[in-house]
Amino acid sequence: MATTDTEERADVRKDFAEAVNMSPSELEAWLKTDESREVGWKGEDGDGGGESVGHASGRHILRIKEKKVADLTDGDYDHMRKVVGYVHRHLKQRPADPEGSRWRYSLKNWGHDPMKK
Repeated sequence: MATTDTEERADVRKDFAEAVNMSPSELEAWLKTDESREVGWKGEDGDGGGESVGHASGRHILRIKEKKVADLTDGDYDHMRKVVGYVHRHLKQRPADPEGSRWRYSLKNWGHDPMKK
């Protein structure tokens, strides 16, 4: 039996909720830190200027979390899928000492704190 669009979107929301383990207030506070702004890919030129992809993702996550389900756009669902993929890929790359690592900080920009119980 084929999966309906409604079922698929419910699955995306569930996976996103599992991947993003930081509350909106935690994520918002994190995105204001220097550590948050210092990590992540910042464009083709690699000069480190501007906002990283992960930092921008964190801001998009906050906008998604503010919305009602009925107000989520196709772009929001695309971003939720991207977040889930990023979190799952990066969790597999856990360093020996993750506490203050760029790895952890990058994941936090995407709404996931791997040290959170």
